[in-house]
Amino acid sequence: MTAPADFDLQARIARLFVYPIKSCAGVELPEALLTETGLEFDRAWMVVDENGEFVTQRELPRMVLIRPQMKYSEMVLRAPGMLALHIAFDRVEQPVRVRVWNDEVAAYDMGDIAAQWFSDFLSEPGRPRRLRLVRFDPEHKRLSSLKWTGGVEALNQFADGYPLLVASEGSLAEFNARLADGGHSAVGIERFRPNIVLAGIEAHDEDRVEMLHVQTAEGEARLQPVKPCSRCPVPDIDPATAASSPEVGDTLRRYRQDPRVDGAITFGMNCIVREGVEHLFKVGQPVAANYRFD
Repeated sequence: MTAPADFDLQARIARLFVYPIKSCAGVELPEALLTETGLEFDRAWMVVDENGEFVTQRELPRMVLIRPQMKYSEMVLRAPGMLALHIAFDRVEQPVRVRVWNDEVAAYDMGDIAAQWFSDFLSEPGRPRRLRLVRFDPEHKRLSSLKWTGGVEALNQFADGYPLLVASEGSLAEFNARLADGGHSAVGIERFRPNIVLAGIEAHDEDRVEMLHVQTAEGEARLQPVKPCSRCPVPDIDPATAASSPEVGDTLRRYRQDPRVDGAITFGMNCIVREGVEHLFKVGQPVAANYRFD
């Protein structure tokens, strides 16, 4: 790795998160394996309706109350009022085709017990839901937008569109200062669902760099920021209660409209993996970057 003094910015990994089931709660980890599709197990599972269409917190905010725990050979899911659901890492059932945004992808159904568990928890009185849990087929190649990656073929599982989301403590601090100015309480970085949280840089410096160089025990990993992360109403949902209030989105709209994405509000940067597959990311590892000038 180039000497840190040769870079414009020096940071460190402050926190690591994976979100095993799309739109359910995240899992904070001290270390995580980098794979072609992002951090291991990130968005490997997804909840779909009876038509195979993905569902998210946008329509079912109680999804955030489903909390995964990753163990040696299984994922254990817990939710208020429900018995724990155990999902073995090495078992799937029949192959299926499902949709996430505009992509039809290959997946595996996780069976009737998991389907009933999700249907029971996420149905509302008088509005039963028929939901199923599916796992991404690792043989399927789902690519990020080639327009934004500059033609680089970057693989995803069920993430919205990119392998990794990077944000910073500085960005959150500035946002919380603006919330406080409006008379609102601070929020945690969990609202923004990043995979990697950086410490030691100024607010939104993650928007302005050309490559993130992460020093791991295996050598240097390189992550390329490619697209600002456009924000939907999900950050308005409190991950502790699933209650929604508009001050998060309202505050973002006052200062985070981004011309790079046609004026959408953004927070954090979507990144692709350029080098370092099978490297182990750990909290505390140094990260260096140069500013992008374009």
